[in-house]
Amino acid sequence: MNNLNTSSTRMPTWFIPHGGGPCFFMDWNPIDAWDRMADYLKTAASTLPRQPKAIVLVSAHWLQPQVMVTSAAQPDLIYDYHGFPPHTYELTYPAPGSPALAARMVSLLQAQGIPAEQDAQRGFDHGVFIPMKLLFPEASIPVVQLSLHNALDPVQHLHTGRALQALRDEDVLIIGSGMSFHNMRAYGNPQYAPISDVFDDWLTQAVQAEPQERDQLLAAWTQAPHARDCHPPRAEEHLLPLMTVAGAAGNSVGRKVFSDRVMETTLSAFAFSD
Repeated sequence: MNNLNTSSTRMPTWFIPHGGGPCFFMDWNPIDAWDRMADYLKTAASTLPRQPKAIVLVSAHWLQPQVMVTSAAQPDLIYDYHGFPPHTYELTYPAPGSPALAARMVSLLQAQGIPAEQDAQRGFDHGVFIPMKLLFPEASIPVVQLSLHNALDPVQHLHTGRALQALRDEDVLIIGSGMSFHNMRAYGNPQYAPISDVFDDWLTQAVQAEPQERDQLLAAWTQAPHARDCHPPRAEEHLLPLMTVAGAAGNSVGRKVFSDRVMETTLSAFAFSD
């Protein structure tokens, strides 16, 4: 299920799971809990039509009162996880930023009436550098991080993505980094296995629907079965990157490209391609 349709020369958009904290770079119990997700992330780049010239990544871990983009030439890392082994605070990912791309993104957003600004101080949070260490370990491709809007409005995030879809024709890969299931109190509880399955089935059908219907379904995701069991109120920031990349997908077709049971819940990845 990891193969993408690369018949088009246009870059796809992706929604990927970024795991739990620095999970891929430490011991876990059970020891193989994140192995299949790590394997998916390590092989995803091989499905692209060619190497991207730049990457725009929207992470669940940056919420702002208006849309922001990182514009530092060499962003630092933000170790925004707590209680993990000391070595996980020494992980590196020295990918460059792209001030020029950041400026273009702000211009595209503002042209669609979306207030947006550059942030030259913000570094990459773990929703960026943890999966990117697996996706593109050489850290040679410029990365610009895009924030979520703290209103948590799915329509707003679809709109943000649509404003940026032209970047796909410029060999920019747009990635949403989050989790298709994210209820911290539910992880590890076997009662949530069937609940997460039902929501994941709905989410998959929504993503794979015709683009106009897809956007309507995602905009109304809270009406999905068990929606709030899987993403509690005011905690849906891990799902909203999907809305941004679905918006950026335009008329491209969406489909599930990875799924696994981790900590008694179903976690999936989706891709949109022509």
